[in-house]
Amino acid sequence: MSKWVQGTVVGRRDWADNLYSLQVAAPEVGFAAGQFARLALPAPPGAPEPMLGRPYSFVNPPDRAPHEFYIVTVPEGPLSPRLAQLRAGDPLWLLSTANGFFCVAEVPAADVLWCLATGTGLAPFLSILRTPEPWQRFGRVVLVHAVRRACELTYRDTLAEIAAAHPGAFTPVSMVSRETHPGALAGRIPAAIEDGRLEAAAGVPLTAANSQLMLCGNPAMVDDAKKVLVARGLRRHRRREPGQITAESYW
Repeated sequence: MSKWVQGTVVGRRDWADNLYSLQVAAPEVGFAAGQFARLALPAPPGAPEPMLGRPYSFVNPPDRAPHEFYIVTVPEGPLSPRLAQLRAGDPLWLLSTANGFFCVAEVPAADVLWCLATGTGLAPFLSILRTPEPWQRFGRVVLVHAVRRACELTYRDTLAEIAAAHPGAFTPVSMVSRETHPGALAGRIPAAIEDGRLEAAAGVPLTAANSQLMLCGNPAMVDDAKKVLVARGLRRHRRREPGQITAESYW
């Protein structure tokens, strides 16, 4: 049975208003790339449970410490405003066991792996793409990061690191929906799939025959993208019924 492990915040990176990353030392907590931790702080007096926790995907690959988490503050949320106050040296609790099946091992091999993310849904892909497995099982990887404002196009240094490690095999695509930004597609992921702009930007076709897709982010994006993909002949992937679409809603 999982138990709470006390970790320590050892670093912090602020990206934009209400958007930041925390680095946390908790070496006893292991995970597979794509899984999530449960971060927690002591619950307020009178709460039914002693700890107040929420799931956050690991940004770091399993062989790299410290653990890192990419967080957006939800002003009315019970935990994220408190996490936003943390600084180096502060305690932060994690469950001893990671969870989730949003892992490349669960996805069939294909010519192209499409990683479609909105906002902080980028986190699990940064972990996955810094492990050997996707590069052994897919000929090309396309990572799409869609945000509202250009200042939310984060982790550019990490994406450059991935590109340098896999020349010719990795294509990052940026999308910004609420303003114009040089080098980024405009609008939302589902529309860019539907009108062909995403394939044009990536330089590879997106078909049921050659592609696997992992979707992570805003539930509206996940739902709308699945509808567009199903209309193009793709289907949800299940262990007993192999398909092309693996999805996880993530805020």
